[in-house]
Amino acid sequence: MTDTFRTTTFGDRPARPAPPETPPLPQYSLRRILATWAAAALPMAALAWLFAPWLAGTLDGPSAWPRAVVASLTAGLVWQGVLVVVLVRREQGTLRWRVVKDALWLRAPVSPGTSRRGGRLWLLVVPLVAAVAVKELLPKLPMPATRDMKLFLESTAGQEFFSGNWPWFALTVVMMVFNTALGEELLFRGLLLPRMGGVFGRRDWVANGVLFGLYHLHMPWSIPANLLDTFIVSYPARRYRSALLGIAVHSAQTVIFGALLLVLVLR
Repeated sequence: MTDTFRTTTFGDRPARPAPPETPPLPQYSLRRILATWAAAALPMAALAWLFAPWLAGTLDGPSAWPRAVVASLTAGLVWQGVLVVVLVRREQGTLRWRVVKDALWLRAPVSPGTSRRGGRLWLLVVPLVAAVAVKELLPKLPMPATRDMKLFLESTAGQEFFSGNWPWFALTVVMMVFNTALGEELLFRGLLLPRMGGVFGRRDWVANGVLFGLYHLHMPWSIPANLLDTFIVSYPARRYRSALLGIAVHSAQTVIFGALLLVLVLR
């Protein structure tokens, strides 16, 4: 399979060679890595465990708690996107796309053997999405029923709430997009991972996966499962120097969940 990736692309056309290497990205110190992690993890924890209960108390109806959680976590995820923009702007001095895409590894996967870019390397997404699906089937730590969105959507109250409710559908989609593309993945695999080698060397992907797992203080029951993303997302993103791999893998979940939610809205 590796030899095929190195020599062919879709339609038997040669893979497009990677452009000349851009200047190395600045490397973060351990203190800066942990500070960036904290800037993402601590607000999410505070929003989930402090702000959301307060907000739920100001709302009415059986959907008060789910609305409070969705609104709170959306705010935290949007903040992560803003944080990435601010840090990249300070580092690079510009937000021009050609600079940002290299600064955040927003590019097609690159073969470590031949430096060929894209093509059939995108097929890596298929087994990685399958690995995520297997991960979802593994036993999980119990979570509070009030924080189980799946349970809410399966309930009569949840289905009645989302039926024809386009504003909350839109907000939930925003939350999912920032979760899989513009927030978590962009920060951990786009910003942090390329800048962790100075401290962790060739094991930067391991440290990145551990930090990503521990970041989930807002839903601690998911930490063991999310640590598996060290191998499913962090390693492939590092090996092929592409944050887009992680974004593509996690976006598959977003597309499926969004489609199921849309069915409820259209009822």
